[in-house]
Formats: sequence, structure tokens, C-alpha cells
Amino acid sequence: MPTLILKPQREKALLRRHPWVFSGAVAKVKGNPAAGDTVVIADHRGQFLAWGAYSPTSRIRARVWSWRESDLIGPDFFRSRVQAAVARRAPWLDAATNAYRLVFAEADGLPGVIADRYADTVVVQFLSAGAEAWREAIADALLEATGAARLYERSDAEVRRLEGLPPRVGVLRGDAPPERLQITEHGHAFWVDVRRGHKTGFYLDQRENRAWVGAHAAGKRVLNAFAYTGGFAVYALAGGATEVLSVDTSADALALVQQHIAHNGLPAARSQTIQDDVFHLLRKFHAEGQRFDMVILDPPKFAPTAAQVPKAARGYKDINRLAFHLLAPGGLLVTFSCSGGLDAALFQKIVADAAVDAGVEARIVARLAQGPDHPVALNYPESAYLKGLVVTV
Repeated sequence: MPTLILKPQREKALLRRHPWVFSGAVAKVKGNPAAGDTVVIADHRGQFLAWGAYSPTSRIRARVWSWRESDLIGPDFFRSRVQAAVARRAPWLDAATNAYRLVFAEADGLPGVIADRYADTVVVQFLSAGAEAWREAIADALLEATGAARLYERSDAEVRRLEGLPPRVGVLRGDAPPERLQITEHGHAFWVDVRRGHKTGFYLDQRENRAWVGAHAAGKRVLNAFAYTGGFAVYALAGGATEVLSVDTSADALALVQQHIAHNGLPAARSQTIQDDVFHLLRKFHAEGQRFDMVILDPPKFAPTAAQVPKAARGYKDINRLAFHLLAPGGLLVTFSCSGGLDAALFQKIVADAAVDAGVEARIVARLAQGPDHPVALNYPESAYLKGLVVTV
């Protein structure tokens, strides 16, 4: 069996069950493993530490499948892991929701595997060399565990390039999905384009945060920035907002905002959309003296890696500073970062600095995060990627 021998003292992270082995920790590779092959990960004395998937082109040279030497990495192993992940979600689901994450990569012991369910369709991503190597076995396991009508692959994320993998999109099992699927979330209906939509089609990780907004939107004028297809807008209007203004650069996404408002029987007169750059529009609103009772900032990932954090921090500070200027006294800023390279403490500091620059006195009244179908593994803190603060002025 090919083996990665680690340098002395470089096994500490693995002993704490962190599932990554970086290239700088590897002393030598015994054998000639190909991308995605299963390898033994051993300490400098040759003692077994874990089974992993080899990735010769990535800085993460191996991702751990299992720390148990008795495990056999094969179809039965992946069937068991997928079944456990699906069962893990059961306590958190209800009949009013049929769209949720099934497998969350390292947090479910399946590095590089993302699977989301949208009604009768499962959308899957294979984002690492190991996941790619076992894609057929994992696809079979997902179909068996869910009874879904179809599996559709969206392995088109940029991270695949770091693994030396080309993008791959298409039908994996069953027939092709329709142009758009209807899902329900806490009883609200949404259309999802799993073929071309962001990520796998919808931001499932914001489900509970959308519900929080809905529970606190009554009587408020709401600015929904980076609106995408209007998830927050639907919940805010359903919760009694007097007006919701949704801003995005995509005309197609904004068209869906209005369709979602109508489809859910909500008052269209209270919903307005503006196609514009959010940074530009916030500056314009500030110059006009506009005021809102709630501003929601759910921007795209500004810092995918730690190297991009300094530049991203400036962007987060700027946008939060502008949002503070637009809040009426007692207003709420609901602000998020989904950048994995930026931790919660730094995000809070950035928002605090933005409040100082805006000249407002602000207090955190709630902390928001990804839902329970995106669990955070204690041995893998990187799985806590979505940070949210609710700040009142």
C-alpha cells in the first residue's frame, strides 16, 4: 500500500483528528500513488495514523478517510458514511422543508463530497481527488440512501482546479432535471435552477437565518443586499415587513425575486428590485439620506483563502460602514461572511471598526451561523465557515 511518511513532530494535527495533511508535512512517499488513490498516512517511525486520499497537485497532499486501521476503503465504506450522514439530518427536518444538505464534506467524514437534496433531486459535487476517484460508488450510495429520482453533478467549483481536476457537470443517475425545480422551505416555495444556479442552485446554509429575519421583520423597511433570488425577501415580507428593496447585479436573479413574491402570495406592492452594484448603490442611498430599519448584507465569498483576507477585510469593512450609515435609530444590521479564510473573531473586529468609522454606537444582539444540516465538526473548525452578526444601532 502506498504510504505517506510524515516528518517528525508533524503528526500532531492528525492526532487531534484534523483531516488534512499538507505537502510540507510529508517527508517522503513510498510507492507510486496516483491522484485519488488510497494511501497509508504514517508518522516518521512508520506507525499507522490514518487512511487518506492522495492529491499530488494540491497543497493538501492527503485528506483523511478514516483513522481506523481496520477500515477497508471501498464501496461499503462509502455506503456506510453516506447512510450515516443522511440519518444525521433526520432530527432537524420537518415536513415543511424538502431542500437541505445531505453530505457536508469533511464534517461528515467524506472530504471533497458535497450533496444537496432539492425535492426528488440530489445535486452532488466531487471537489477533491479522492472524491473524484470514488464518484461512482458515492453516487450509488446517495441514490440508495435517499431514494431520489435523479442525481445531477455540479463539479464546476474553482477548487477542483487546485486538485488538477477539470470541471464536470451533467446527469449522474436518472433523467435530466427540469429547467427549474420547486422546493419548500419552512412552508415557503422557491424555484431552483440546479444546472446553472449559484453553488448547487440555492443557498441552503441560510435557511435558519432567513427564518430569523422573518421573525423580526414586522413593521420594518428592509434593504436586502446581494439578494440573489430573494430568499430573505420572501421571509421578510411573510414576517410583516412594510417594504423590501432587493439589490443584485443579476437581472435573472431579480426576476425570480418577484416570481417568488407572487408565488408565495405575498404583496407585490411591498417588494422592489434594483439591478446595481451594491457598493455603488449603498453610497448613492447614503448621499440621498435614505434610511432603513433592517439592512441585510449577504455578499459572495470575498476571501476563499487566508492569502486573500487583507483585501477582503477592506471590502467587508467598506460595505458594513455604508450599511451603518443607512440604518435608522434602533435599526438592525444583519451581516454575513461566508469566507472560509476569515474567522469569526476577525469578522466581528471588521464590523466593529466599520461602526467606529460610521460614527455609530452599535451592539451585537444575535449571532447567526449555518443550519444543522451543515454541521461543524469539532476536529475540523474550517467547517464553521458562515458567520453572521445582528447588530443594532
